Amino acid sequence: MTKFIHRNRRSIRLKGYDYSRSGAYYLTICVNHFESLLGEIQNGAMILNQYGEIVKDVWENLPNQVSDIDLYEYVIMPNHFHAILIIDKFGDLTQFPEEVDVYDEKDRRKMILPKVVGRFKMLTAKAINQIREIEGSFWQRNYYEHIIRNEEDCQRIREYIINNPMHWELDENHPSLIKSKINNNKRKSFNQSRK
Repeated sequence: MTKFIHRNRRSIRLKGYDYSRSGAYYLTICVNHFESLLGEIQNGAMILNQYGEIVKDVWENLPNQVSDIDLYEYVIMPNHFHAILIIDKFGDLTQFPEEVDVYDEKDRRKMILPKVVGRFKMLTAKAINQIREIEGSFWQRNYYEHIIRNEEDCQRIREYIINNPMHWELDENHPSLIKSKINNNKRKSFNQSRK
């Protein structure tokens, strides 16, 4: 009965925010189990492999498949992907939204952001898994998103994205830091079970 183990997983979306409205969003999407499958960092630069190239091609082609979106800055890392996505539903995005609109749960089907991320994850996973000759999840189930509310926030995130490969060793998604977190959690669990 482990089939539905994540069925009641807590949503990381901002409750009450209308994700179909025009705005800018910072996204982080991670490879399942944080496996470094998209390439490697060499001398502070990301070198994409075949899977990383698929991610790049699918991302850059999304505006041709989904209306009302623009791509801003993005970076593909060995085990995750950062991007700034702009939704400009009515061609009227002149400033960042500073207030949060409440929406009705049944309107979630109309929201552009989850559809864009879902399409991106589906297209990349399908192409990569076909090459790998495996089935299953390529990406983690959820993704991180941040609503960009002002120019300063956008600039800070843009710089983080641009500089991310140069700071890979310090990135919280770096394999050595992930292993360290897992080992620390195992030690804590072990110590608590001994009490």
